[in-house]
Amino acid sequence: MEEGGQPENLAPILSDRVLVNGKVVPLTFTGDGKLRWTGEGQCCLTVEKEVLEFSLEDSRIQVKAVVEKRDGICCAGSRGDLVRQSFIFEPLSEDSLIHWSQKLRYYIDSLGRPKRLLIFVNPFGGKKSATKIFLQDVKPYLEDADIQITVTETKHQFHAKEVAKTLDLSKYDGIVCVSGDGILVEVVNGLLEREDWSAAIKMPLGMVPGGTSNGMIKSLLDCSGETCSASNAILAVIRGHKRSLDVATILQGETRFFSVLMLAWGLVADIDIESEKYRWMGSARIDFYALQRILHLRHYNGRVFFVPAPGFEDCGEPTGYHEVAIEKSPTQEEHLKIQRHGYLGSDVNLENMHWRTINGPFVSVWLHNVPWGSEDVMAAPNAQVYFLLASE
Repeated sequence: MEEGGQPENLAPILSDRVLVNGKVVPLTFTGDGKLRWTGEGQCCLTVEKEVLEFSLEDSRIQVKAVVEKRDGICCAGSRGDLVRQSFIFEPLSEDSLIHWSQKLRYYIDSLGRPKRLLIFVNPFGGKKSATKIFLQDVKPYLEDADIQITVTETKHQFHAKEVAKTLDLSKYDGIVCVSGDGILVEVVNGLLEREDWSAAIKMPLGMVPGGTSNGMIKSLLDCSGETCSASNAILAVIRGHKRSLDVATILQGETRFFSVLMLAWGLVADIDIESEKYRWMGSARIDFYALQRILHLRHYNGRVFFVPAPGFEDCGEPTGYHEVAIEKSPTQEEHLKIQRHGYLGSDVNLENMHWRTINGPFVSVWLHNVPWGSEDVMAAPNAQVYFLLASE
């Protein structure tokens, strides 16, 4: 507590009188990151959440913000449609102008927001609306936030992977995919196949829903209490919000790839892959083909080996690691041939774990890293997306 009993985070960082709409009013910037002034009633902007950037125009400060739409100016806490809005403050002296610009710049820079982004736009995903989403719902926010962007439209399958694999990472603070989940998976695989994968995978990745399923961004926004929309997604990127995710390594014959969303075998995989011929239907292709497959179920013979999570120790039948080793592929020689460079997978000792097994036939096997498989399918409610805690 400061002298006088006022909490430190509410104490003014700077307070002065400024011109707003031709009227002199008191403007205060407090330690909790809020700009407060008197307009048509008490007005407030939370810098971390609502302020995108500010600029100087002669003797005026223009603050570019995003607020919830309602009568008047929104203070943090209300919920509604987001609108971009500019606020003009004119300090009464040059010294005051300098002080305000310095304090605002220092505070915004301390938030760790990105300044340079590589944007992948997949014009073929979902309803082929990603380009429109980028131009109408993403680019205006990035321009307001004064973020330098490099836009790459994907031309073919694995294009994003090829770019990520050879990208000069020093030019960017993050990579954003305006697409479905497929482009994100390509980018992750490209980064992990690099010789400098351990540094590359630290590159922050962002998502904006522009595809068929959008399960990853739905999961990320849902765990933050936000609705799944392009505006909410790009605002999370601009604010520099980060979460950590596990990466799964999959070996299939001589092919190695990585997954951050899910791994499916059977019904769900059939629906995803075989519905490609109906891509012209947009996201409806999944529901349409799912109905066909459910009416004509296939059964898959196989065996699943797993290490149970806490609370599920009784699932399946106990087995030993030697049985897992017999079933798995590729051979050691093939394994070494595959992994010439890039991430080699987890170095966890598998032999001393308590393995169990479930025998088929199966209709579907669906492994999930995040709760949502798509915007309307919560396939794994107990899956968690963890906060990434960063410190200098």
